[in-house]
Amino acid sequence: MIEVKDLHKSFGDAHILKGISTSFDTGKTNLIIGQSGSGKTVFLKCLLGLYDFEQGEITYDGKVLSKMSVDEKRLLRAEIGMVFQGSALFDSMTIAENIMFPLQMFTKQSKSEMEDRVNIVLNRVNLTDAHNKMPSEASGGMQKRVAIARAIVNNPRYLFCDEPNSGLDPKTAIVIDNLIREITEEFQITTVINSHDMNSVMEIGEKIVFLKDGFKEWEGSKDTIFKTDNEAVTNFVYSSELFKKVRRMYIEENE
Repeated sequence: MIEVKDLHKSFGDAHILKGISTSFDTGKTNLIIGQSGSGKTVFLKCLLGLYDFEQGEITYDGKVLSKMSVDEKRLLRAEIGMVFQGSALFDSMTIAENIMFPLQMFTKQSKSEMEDRVNIVLNRVNLTDAHNKMPSEASGGMQKRVAIARAIVNNPRYLFCDEPNSGLDPKTAIVIDNLIREITEEFQITTVINSHDMNSVMEIGEKIVFLKDGFKEWEGSKDTIFKTDNEAVTNFVYSSELFKKVRRMYIEENE
């Protein structure tokens, strides 16, 4: 579990995060949503330890991030998997080499042990014959699956995903959403996803934190988001006619 208490972050005179408190549960897909400028990316980078913050506390399974030594932070980093927006694969490396990279950085495994682990995670994301391909030879959906394989190759306790469906068609996006959810449950990872995709929210949003202007405006789940009367949430969620129709149908079915 990751817990956040009264988190504040500023850049000069710009107060970006304004007292956010929440928690992200183990074995669940936790989503951070909100409009552009709401503070989602800054929040994610604070969680990852990439930004210092002026006030508040972030704890990883009871260990306070700001009080960790350099060695403790290094150990924590080895327990974190990251799926970047755009996948961020190394163009000069094969898919297998991309996935092996975290093992070379954070472990002392032998070459054969690393190769075995690469085989396991490639099989898990249904890319059994992709070892020697270059990223440029892979589709957008395949690159995302490679990025997920790389993120989980170290058996992480925590998985962060920044807009994992960015640039994908709706069908492929659903495949990626379901893969992240399955891996989260299977390996009991604390997964945090930064997203603006309402399809992802409704597909895998077990815990949803909605930010607006740096505040935590609302939190709940995909099952409760239809019930909220919070105007900021409803304006965001039902900005499309499709979701307005879905909400009307939900209300009618539950009257």
